[in-house]
Amino acid sequence: MVNIKTAVRADGLTVVRGGRTALDGLGFTVARSTVTGLLGPSGSGKSTLMRALVGVQGGVSGTVEVLGLPAGHPELRRQVGYVTQAPSVYTDLSVRENLDYYAAVLAPGGGRAGRRARTDTVERTLAEVDLGSHAEVPAGRLSGGQLSRVSLAVALLGSGSGQRPELLVLDEPTVGLDPVLRRDLWALFHRLAADGTTVLVSSHVMDEAERCERLLLLRDGRLLAEDSPGRLCERTGAATVEDAFLRLVEEARP
Repeated sequence: MVNIKTAVRADGLTVVRGGRTALDGLGFTVARSTVTGLLGPSGSGKSTLMRALVGVQGGVSGTVEVLGLPAGHPELRRQVGYVTQAPSVYTDLSVRENLDYYAAVLAPGGGRAGRRARTDTVERTLAEVDLGSHAEVPAGRLSGGQLSRVSLAVALLGSGSGQRPELLVLDEPTVGLDPVLRRDLWALFHRLAADGTTVLVSSHVMDEAERCERLLLLRDGRLLAEDSPGRLCERTGAATVEDAFLRLVEEARP
C-alpha cells in the first residue's frame, strides 16, 4: 500500500562508483508537500543522492521509492522535475522557445485545446520564475542566475499541460544568485509546497537550512541527521544549523 504522506523513502541506499562507496546505507523519508533541504559540503554525496532518486545513477543498491514507485520508473517521468547544477537548456533558443519546446515534448498533440493549455502553462511559468521580461532573449545571452531559472522553469512545466510535478529535485539551484533572487526562489519553493508539490533542494550554504521545514544532513556519503532545523539545534545545544552540523561531525568521528 502506498503511503500518501511520503514522497520519498530510502532504506539501505548505497551507491558504489569505481570501487568507492559514494553513499553508505542511507535511510530516510521525505514528506509530501514540504520543502526539505539536503545539506552538506561539496563532495558529500548530495548530487549522487539526487541522481539515485530520479533513477539516473548507476551502482545503486537498497530500496529507493519515489511517489510509491521504484526510483526511475517510467510513470515518474512526468511526475518528477529535476534540475541539475549545469543548466540543461538550448542556448540558441530564446527562453520562451525553450519552454515551448519542452512543453510540447511533455504533452504532445491535444489539438487546439492542448496547444492553448501548453501556452498558458508556459506563460504562467515564465511569470513564476520572473523571466517574463527576458522571454525573447536567447538563453545563451543570459547570466548564470537567469540560465538557472530557465532550467527551473523547464522542471516546473510538469506534464506540459498545466499539471505541476509532484516532486521537484533541485541540485543547488541558488548557487551564484544574488540575495534578492535567492529570497524570491525560496518563497517560490514554499508556495509550490503549499500547493502540493514536494521540494527537495540541495545546498552547501548552511544559512539556507533555516528556510527548510526539514533537513537531511550529509557528510562523506553518510546521513548525520534527519530533522527540522529547530530540533537539530535543540538536540545539539547549538545556536545555528551550521553549529549543529559541526557538532554532529565531531560526534561522528571515530
